[in-house]
Amino acid sequence: MYIKRNIGWGLILRYGWKNLIFFILYAGGIFSIYHFLDWKFINIPFQPLSVIGIAVAFYIGFKNSQSYDRFWEGRKIWGGIVNYSRTWAMHVLSFIQTDDSDYNKKVHQEMIYRHIAWINALRVQLRQPKSWTLKENRMVEKVFDKHGERNLSCNEAYNYVNSEEFKDLQKRVNPATHLVKNQGLEIRELKDKDIIDGFQEDQLQSVLEELYNLQGKCERIKNTPFPRQYGYFSKVFTWIFVLLIPFGLLDVFQDYSAQAVDQIGVWHVILIVPFSVLISWIFTTMEKVGDNSEDPFEGRTNDVPMTALCRTIEIDLRDMLDEESLPENIQPKDYILY
Repeated sequence: MYIKRNIGWGLILRYGWKNLIFFILYAGGIFSIYHFLDWKFINIPFQPLSVIGIAVAFYIGFKNSQSYDRFWEGRKIWGGIVNYSRTWAMHVLSFIQTDDSDYNKKVHQEMIYRHIAWINALRVQLRQPKSWTLKENRMVEKVFDKHGERNLSCNEAYNYVNSEEFKDLQKRVNPATHLVKNQGLEIRELKDKDIIDGFQEDQLQSVLEELYNLQGKCERIKNTPFPRQYGYFSKVFTWIFVLLIPFGLLDVFQDYSAQAVDQIGVWHVILIVPFSVLISWIFTTMEKVGDNSEDPFEGRTNDVPMTALCRTIEIDLRDMLDEESLPENIQPKDYILY
């Protein structure tokens, strides 16, 4: 999640430098052919282009709206994970009480730490790429690789469960699911020992059920690609439009410059280059904004900051355990909070 109020031009150029160079060369080439080779027949009326532009704008607007909905749903789901994490810790601390304070502390820490392992395992699972994952240019990908938030080595689950449980998790297809399952098995064991009663067992199991629901919602977004008929044809229509733009502007500026002297007319016509580049950059940027919001769990510039949320949960839960050496909040890297 980008946290700076204004996006720096350095980041903007990382995303758009290839397109800008292409648009400048392309529009410049069209102008050169039109003016120096006197190919006047290549100009096309601007009116049809304006209709195409309106249609493309509506299409991109719809795509961006639906893409943002996916991001916002992902953020709301993780807001629920934060809230139910605190609820889980509160139930564990208040329900599991015996005359043995050392035993209480051991069980409290084991169950709360296992929950911290669950959120980290879920985060890492959601960050793994799919076949439809967006691929940026090398300059952008270098930033993400440098920050290292999409690597499996970021899985911190081994810090919060015993070695035997962690070895078992390594063999599992979905480690996060088994961590919640292990919580349920421990709750049943506590009930069998009469440490908790039936009502307390039901309350704890209800929280685990909600955690499964939240995990399933995340997996639904992660495993369901944005409908490709919208994502793909949005790109196709945008590029058809921007490739036609210089031809339409030739006609516009030619008509405007006809009333001027020849030299001034040339400079009026040459305005097609900056105006064509500007219009093309705006439309392709609008289209790319939607692309970057389709999958909110990829660990990119505008995605849900799951690493920071996991650390926030960890700090809160370990503070509820009255621990003193709490970790620091996650800090942004190059204004990106992961």
